[in-house]
Amino acid sequence: MTGAADTPGGSDGPLAGKVVVVTGSTRGIGRSIAEECGRAGARVVVSSRTADAVRDTVAALRTEGIDATGIAADVSREADLETLMAHALESFGSIHAWVNNAGLSGGYRPLDELSPDEIRAIVDVNVTGTLLACRMLVPRMIEHGGVIVNVTGRGGGGEAAPFSTVYAATTAAVTSLTKSLAQENAGLPVSIHQVLPGMVDTDFFADIEVSPELESSVENIELALDCFGCDVADVGWLVSEVVTQEPGAETGKSYSALSGSARMAGVAKMIRHRASGRMKPTRRSRP
Repeated sequence: MTGAADTPGGSDGPLAGKVVVVTGSTRGIGRSIAEECGRAGARVVVSSRTADAVRDTVAALRTEGIDATGIAADVSREADLETLMAHALESFGSIHAWVNNAGLSGGYRPLDELSPDEIRAIVDVNVTGTLLACRMLVPRMIEHGGVIVNVTGRGGGGEAAPFSTVYAATTAAVTSLTKSLAQENAGLPVSIHQVLPGMVDTDFFADIEVSPELESSVENIELALDCFGCDVADVGWLVSEVVTQEPGAETGKSYSALSGSARMAGVAKMIRHRASGRMKPTRRSRP
């Protein structure tokens, strides 16, 4: 891998001359990250498990004037991650930043409604995939410099996330691995951070699987988005800002797309929703 500074810039912008790989980047937050990094001048490598979605996303990015490529990859498979890294290096000659964004949620369901296979799949993608990517990347970035960004979500701060128990457990694990790995490599030319997008109004929520037990409280999701939702473009911009930093200058930081003032305003709005009765209780009851 050559150093990022050795790669000629494809356009103007703070990421000109940089190569950014984004997993799970054909829709939602990941796609916004790819777009914003590309608009900042980066050459972008996209991936998801669906080859057609990768092809369509690459074509759309190129239409915007972004230098992009991509391949299908299942991040829970070590061989796929290695192939993705090789594709980035073969296409652009270097990797400045890698964004671990791919993730599975399991929907809005009690733990006992998820099958063992579903639980394993969520853990394999969200935790094992992130660990395998970091294991693969850190030695190369120590040698050449680089930035790793792990995108987490609800539960990433250790807070309770009922009916998203498996997902929350994985985001908390990613928070821990980010901080631990950053300290392992402190003082070296590699930065390892996490970004917490908050609730983002994307097709993720439109497609979310909801337990029959919780159908009456589906409106709660819309209310929560109203209180704490972030624009997907803002999340993409935040990640693009994080990856502009000089590798090793800072590490182990947590960045939130929801500002403190916006969070306080959201809490006040949520209190009003609860007082009005619009926010439905989500506790389980005996049959």
